[in-house]
Amino acid sequence: MGTISVLLVTQVAPYLEQQLNKRYNLFRLWDYPQKSHFFTQHGASIRALVGRSTAGADSELIDALPNLEIISSSSVGVDKIDLVKCKEKGIRVTNTPDVLTDEVADLTIGLILALLRRICECDRYVRSGNWMRGDYKLTTKFSGKTVGIVGLGRIGTAIAKRAEGFNCSICYYSRTQKPESKYKYYPSVVEVASNCDILIVACSLTEETHHIINREVISALGPKGFLINIGRGKHVDEPELVSALLEGRLGGAGLDVFENEPHVPEELLRLENVVLLPHVGSATVETRTVMADLVLGNLEAHFLGKPLLTPLI
Repeated sequence: MGTISVLLVTQVAPYLEQQLNKRYNLFRLWDYPQKSHFFTQHGASIRALVGRSTAGADSELIDALPNLEIISSSSVGVDKIDLVKCKEKGIRVTNTPDVLTDEVADLTIGLILALLRRICECDRYVRSGNWMRGDYKLTTKFSGKTVGIVGLGRIGTAIAKRAEGFNCSICYYSRTQKPESKYKYYPSVVEVASNCDILIVACSLTEETHHIINREVISALGPKGFLINIGRGKHVDEPELVSALLEGRLGGAGLDVFENEPHVPEELLRLENVVLLPHVGSATVETRTVMADLVLGNLEAHFLGKPLLTPLI
C-alpha cells in the first residue's frame, strides 16, 4: 500500500505518524505553507485523510481532494468533519470510540478532585514556601456530592460509575431519557444544574449543543456549584463562564477544553478556583497507541476491501 497517498492534516502522536509514513505515501499538510499549490500538485492523488479532534475536513478541503475515499479521525468527536458533504460524495468516515472512554473518565475524576481539593494550588503553596507561614485554607469535599452529567453516552456513563465510587448521587440530561439507566433524568440542562453540586459536560458537539452551558445554566449551578468540561470548548459560552467566575456566581471550573484552543482567556489564568488542562483527556501513551492502531486498522480494512472497524459513514 506504499503507493497510496494519504494526507495528514495535523500533528498526531509520533507512533501514528511513523506508521502512516511507513505504510503509505504520506503528505503532511503543514509542510506546505501555500495550500493551494499543494492541492494543485497533489490533491487528485490523495485517497485518504487522517485527522483528530482539533482538525478534520471541512467542505472546502473535501472539494480540493476529488479522489478522497476515506477520512479516519483519531478521536471520538468528528465535529471538525463535514459529515453531510462526506455522505453526498460517498466518502467513508471512521473514528476511535470506546478505546478512550476510560482515560477521559479517569481524568474527569482527577479534575474534580483537583478543583474541589485545590490540589494544584496546594502544590504551589508548598513550593513557594508559604506552608512555613501557616496551613493552607480548608477546601471542599467530593464524596457524597450530587453529580450532574450532560450526555450519558459511553464517556458520561463511565464517569457516573466512577463517581458512584465516591458515594455520589447521579443525575443527567440527554436528548432522550435512557430507560435502562438507574440515574435520575431531567428534561433540561437547567434542571440538572439546579439539582447538582458538580455539572459535567460529556456530550457530543452539535449545533444543538453549541453553548449548551449558557448564563441560565451557570446561574442555576450557582456560587457553590462547580462546572467540569471534558467535552468540547464550544459547549460552554466562555465569556459568560469567565464573568460568572469573576463575579462569584459560580464556585469553580475544571476545564480540559476551550472555545479557541490553544488560546485561553487571560482572566482564567489568574483565578485560583479553576483548573486548566491543555485538552489531554485521552493523552496517555497507552490510549493514544490504541487509537492509532484503530486509525491504521480502518485504513487497512478500507484499502483491502474489508469491513471497517469503526465506521461512522
